[in-house]
Amino acid sequence: MILSVTEPETTTRTWRRGRRTARLSRLPRQVHRPAAGAGRTPLSASAPSPTPSRPAAGTGTALAEAPSDPSPGTPSGTPPRVSAGGSGGEEEVRLRLSLADLLTLGNAVCGFAAIYCVTTAVLIPHLLDGTSGDGVRQGGASAVMFILLGALFDLCDGIVARRFGGSGMGAELDNLSDLISFGLAPAYFVLVWGLVGGGENHLGLTTISAVAVLLGGVMRLARFSITTMRDGMFEGMPIPFAALTVLSVVLLQLSFVITVLAVLAIAYLMVSRVAYPKPTGRLAVATAGWGAVNIGCLVAWALDSPGGETLLVTGCCLQVALAAALPVTAGVRKVAGRRLA
Repeated sequence: MILSVTEPETTTRTWRRGRRTARLSRLPRQVHRPAAGAGRTPLSASAPSPTPSRPAAGTGTALAEAPSDPSPGTPSGTPPRVSAGGSGGEEEVRLRLSLADLLTLGNAVCGFAAIYCVTTAVLIPHLLDGTSGDGVRQGGASAVMFILLGALFDLCDGIVARRFGGSGMGAELDNLSDLISFGLAPAYFVLVWGLVGGGENHLGLTTISAVAVLLGGVMRLARFSITTMRDGMFEGMPIPFAALTVLSVVLLQLSFVITVLAVLAIAYLMVSRVAYPKPTGRLAVATAGWGAVNIGCLVAWALDSPGGETLLVTGCCLQVALAAALPVTAGVRKVAGRRLA
């Protein structure tokens, strides 16, 4: 009778203990590895949890090599971004400035200096007391000098980048600097010329022509960044060349209507599909000689050399003639090539 009472209870306890032991044996073992640089840590005395916990980053070699789970919303296959100065197997974006980048930044500084000279020497005296004399000449000459210097920097940064290499920011820096020196500065030059020389009566047309120069430069740079040009050709007037041509047209001091029409034509040529050849061979020698005489005349006028006005007119006329002759030369070459074909 006693066995009939105690035997079921003993059997039930043994069955429950065996079930618990079997359940615990199926749980994964949790091994606690010591962190890098730390001493050994004893095993945890607490009961293991049903799911293994994720170790902290950097606590094991296997974890460092294993890829992390993508964050919600991140498409599969997208490589993680590497922060500046970080390390890893992926290629980093170079954020250090190269020598070519420094020349490009010098171009941007020249554009800002041209705007500053026109503002302080021409615009502010005109707004304060309405004077316009030596200040106009001084401001215009300084602006021409800085834009010519910016064009020199723009020429040299490409040569240096091809010779010594550049950074990943080189193309973007070049576009932004060109926009300041050869887009914004000439447009501002045209606007101040209209305000000082033409007065408020012509301010509307002057503003339109200045905005056209600015937008033409912006669109020219944007199109140049996304299109592949034919070998030896530019599509549209290059923006440094257009900036020098705009300054030359304004400095010639022609009638207001002719100047505005010429400025609008230059703005159109920047966004047009008119072909401008890259000077090579004899054309390169002739263009370099022509440009040297042109720039030399403008520099001599800016430095107040004897016969400055004659030098100014000569240099401006040479620049305008070169701007008109290059697309004509490209057109003649194109027609001759079709006849030979």
